[in-house]
Amino acid sequence: MRRRSGRQTVAGWLFVTPFTILLVAFLLLPMAYAAKLSLYRSTLVEGEVFAWLGNYRQAFGDPEFRRGVVRVVVFGLVQTPVMIGLSLVFALLIDAGTSRLARFFRLAAFVPYAVPVVIGTLMWGFLYSPRTGLFSSVSDLDLLSSGTVLYSLGNVVTWQWAGYNMIVLYAALQGLPREVYESARIDGAGPLQIAVRIKTPMISAAIVLVTIFTIIGTLQFFTEPLILQPLDPGTITNSYTPNVYAYHQAFSYQQYNYSAAISFLLGAVVFIGSYIFLFVTRRRSALR
Repeated sequence: MRRRSGRQTVAGWLFVTPFTILLVAFLLLPMAYAAKLSLYRSTLVEGEVFAWLGNYRQAFGDPEFRRGVVRVVVFGLVQTPVMIGLSLVFALLIDAGTSRLARFFRLAAFVPYAVPVVIGTLMWGFLYSPRTGLFSSVSDLDLLSSGTVLYSLGNVVTWQWAGYNMIVLYAALQGLPREVYESARIDGAGPLQIAVRIKTPMISAAIVLVTIFTIIGTLQFFTEPLILQPLDPGTITNSYTPNVYAYHQAFSYQQYNYSAAISFLLGAVVFIGSYIFLFVTRRRSALR
């Protein structure tokens, strides 16, 4: 028994070791190095000097960083309900369908997620372009102006990620017992009542889960504005989002220490936002 237990322990460690190596090499070590960078400051005379929390104090007082944080928070407050709502509607509609078309619509909704984010953003960039875009030829509306750019970016994000959330919610719906639906129909409930009052509450844990993923992704908003920035750099500035600001601080201005501090502050914002949402909704879902 001891030999068998020892072999199982060794086998378990062998299975875990590749993941552990990758986790340490590509996540923990880079994070530790970035944390070290955030505590130093580069000077012309003395080189790298220990600044303690100086970079963090500078970030707290940086109006560009604060505006970027406020912008992504407002974007998330609007974008998250829209995306989760559409994903839930699609999942409920597909779950209610029994024909072969249900498979087609499930695949059609998921396909945009299979398109790389950069490629998808470039596609929308051609459509949004004020010179050659499809929308510019139809109307004079500039979809990348300061008043509409957030809506345009929200459309790109929704198109890209709604299918992924829909698949998660659809999988949760497929795991529900069908006997509950039959009982509801016998009691006189219609399809809409079953969807709203039975299906949706029973997958509340899955809804909370995809909402947390959406909040994290929204607060880390980076690829879409960075790709669309050349189309209108006056509107999508170098500090449009905290991630874009950190990127330009590091690779445009060589402020690696300050960029690392911004990244860790953004990570704190993501953690706090996700925790607040989970704390508020934990009583209504199965997540603990």
